[in-house]
Amino acid sequence: MLQIAFDPIYAHPLPEGHRFPMLKYELIPEQLLHEGIITKENLFSPKPISEEIILWTHDAIYWQQLRDFTLPEREQRRIGFPLSARLVEREVKIGQGTIDGCSFAFENGIAFNVAGGTHHAGTNWGEGFCLLNDQAMAANYLLNNGLAKSILIVDLDVHQGNGTAEIFENEPRVFTFSMHAANNFPFRKEKSDLDIPLSDGINGDDYLALLYDALPKLIAQQKPDFIFYLAGVDVLASDKLGKLGLTRDECKMRDQFVFEQCIKHKIPVQVSMGGGYSPQIKDIVEAHCNTYRVANQLYF
Repeated sequence: MLQIAFDPIYAHPLPEGHRFPMLKYELIPEQLLHEGIITKENLFSPKPISEEIILWTHDAIYWQQLRDFTLPEREQRRIGFPLSARLVEREVKIGQGTIDGCSFAFENGIAFNVAGGTHHAGTNWGEGFCLLNDQAMAANYLLNNGLAKSILIVDLDVHQGNGTAEIFENEPRVFTFSMHAANNFPFRKEKSDLDIPLSDGINGDDYLALLYDALPKLIAQQKPDFIFYLAGVDVLASDKLGKLGLTRDECKMRDQFVFEQCIKHKIPVQVSMGGGYSPQIKDIVEAHCNTYRVANQLYF
């Protein structure tokens, strides 16, 4: 059964006019339930992640400032969300949801987190709507508990996974792969193990050709025993923060290829949803739901 981390706290209230589309976290599970792709039994509400696990990835002072709401105002602006107890509770539940998803992925081949993909959070900073790096914390959880020896992070959000790259810069057991718009946020990039910077407006055919070439080679070279997939839908041509040119069908083909490679090589995969900023919320939700539809079709 497809297991999906979700909690109502994911849809965090924001000031009116804020550009982050929090509503999608309510609408994605609602749409999947409406279509009958999932039932309520597919959804699980994660508990808060422990401080011990957070500190395997993030700096103690940074975490304490988040926890105690003492993060300097400048750093809060860098994150883009007003700091609050509810926001921190949201983040620690998202982190545990990704870790729990790893366990379900070992059982079922795949698991999802409706939120997550917070790849801009580094060891001692947050930015770009990311406070704690859920997939990085989960990767360290697997390593520290002997559950994986070689991990591949496949980051196909339109923005570089700079926080993830920095966290694992000196960790040979985790290979970071980011395929992203070259001329987009973050404007100071970190160095992933493999970066594929993309030109503005690249079409779906060219995008998919690069992915179809790169991913099988990485799997053959790295021989990962676990994959984290960041399935951002801000690669869409309609995305106001994206700068790429994919259609929804091409974004769906991207997801299908990633899952087919995981199935082919029998590698469990945890999926976090990442970004999506199209002006019409229906475009964001439909593209995200396609990721679930494809997974359900291929795995179940």
